[in-house]
Amino acid sequence: MAIGVAVLFAGVWLAGRFPYSGEHYGVWSLAPPIVAVVLAFALRDVVAALFVGIALGGVISGRLNIVQEFLIPSVGSPEFGLILIVYLWCLGGLIGLWTRTGGALRFAEWAGGKIVSGPRSAMVFGWLMGLVFHQGGTISTVLTGTTVRPIADRNRISHEEFSFIVDTTGSPAATLIPFNVWPIYVAGLVAGTVPVLATQEQAIAFFFRALPFNFYAILVILFTLLFSLERLPFLPGRRMTAARRRARETGRLDDERAEPLSSEELSVVRPPAGYSPGLLDFFAPIGTLLGVAIVPYLWTFFVLGRRGDPSLPIAEAFVLSVLVAMGVALAKGMRLRDVMDGFVSGCKGVTIGAIVLALAVTLKSVADAVGTAPYVVAELGDAVSPVALPALLLLVAMFIAFSTGTSWGTYAVLFPVAMPLAWSISPDPGYLALSFAAVTGGGAFGDHCSPISDTTILSSLATGCDLMDHVTTQLPMAIWAAGLAALLYTVITALLL
Repeated sequence: MAIGVAVLFAGVWLAGRFPYSGEHYGVWSLAPPIVAVVLAFALRDVVAALFVGIALGGVISGRLNIVQEFLIPSVGSPEFGLILIVYLWCLGGLIGLWTRTGGALRFAEWAGGKIVSGPRSAMVFGWLMGLVFHQGGTISTVLTGTTVRPIADRNRISHEEFSFIVDTTGSPAATLIPFNVWPIYVAGLVAGTVPVLATQEQAIAFFFRALPFNFYAILVILFTLLFSLERLPFLPGRRMTAARRRARETGRLDDERAEPLSSEELSVVRPPAGYSPGLLDFFAPIGTLLGVAIVPYLWTFFVLGRRGDPSLPIAEAFVLSVLVAMGVALAKGMRLRDVMDGFVSGCKGVTIGAIVLALAVTLKSVADAVGTAPYVVAELGDAVSPVALPALLLLVAMFIAFSTGTSWGTYAVLFPVAMPLAWSISPDPGYLALSFAAVTGGGAFGDHCSPISDTTILSSLATGCDLMDHVTTQLPMAIWAAGLAALLYTVITALLL
């Protein structure tokens, strides 16, 4: 509390020393997200850290009624409503139903006998499922986490290890296996910025052309595979090493100080007397979820040729999967009261995650209000070495996405500036592809590493991991991948120019 008060007083004093430029408040525009991230690491209390960051942003922008100015508009937005109902209530409700039907546990037992034979194969199975469910960061983490968690838990995979696998096969995989909405979104941002990206179709095609240069995504997914196979030459970060040893030797999946985002309602299986769990309890809702979400997308994108606007009914898929899970349980003889108790218990189990997400979304609005991203971009200016530009774009995208917790928000700010800048330095398509891929990979880094990112929060929620344990154990490996990616960009750019 004392730290928070000191930060607010400092904000009052400094706000007048950094006048508003029309887009940002100078260096003070960096303060709200940076303070929130630093406090999250220092205090291991994400809720308090986020609140201080929001309050500081209110002081800087002069909008002191942060509830009315930021919190209510953010949590009352259609975007947050979708997250709350689909990713939290439907996710929590489905897992809660599985605690009544035993469907996920039954799947774990089946997979354990057919596919998984120990910790290593369990982690590889999680890695593969992450690539299969690669439709987007949040979607992938939710599906992979809920599907594989029973298997991972039974095979003594620490929640730090599992959350790392789930998170790194989320956003990075979505940028590398782009049969999803990511190319369409990015194309809308870059179309018309340079001559070779004049149309939406050209921009989408360029997204695919730049894939081999998305070094961060390639490296972090490769690192995750080697990590799952236990073939990394060394484990960056002593905390991940300790987590792996603790889980294998003692069976404790969380650190003794951990406070997982998911509660007991999502982890204790309590089927009613006389109910016989079966694979149908698991495969019927999961099959519905995948079928409704992915089949229309594939049909409209590949068969009907709607490249710019394919159908991706994610919300409908999640709601229908919950209804199917309820229907299967009722058809097999479970009482309606037990079904609804399971659903409600699951929704209660994600309450903490909902609070954290609400504050994270609000901090994003605060960052927009004080101009965090425009300030970073403005400070770059033209003082950039041509050889260093792709690596620098990677680092800037990493910083903005880590500070704001969003890759798409980072893309919206950085792509319209990065493409003309790269083109002005060298109108070579190869140089443009390197710069394009650097922004794409840098945004993915921040999206899955930041403690204020919805993807990071949902990964912790779906795997039952403490949020800050997840962040601190995965950061060293992600930083290694990013460092190697920056080196590759610099070397290849030097050879190209």
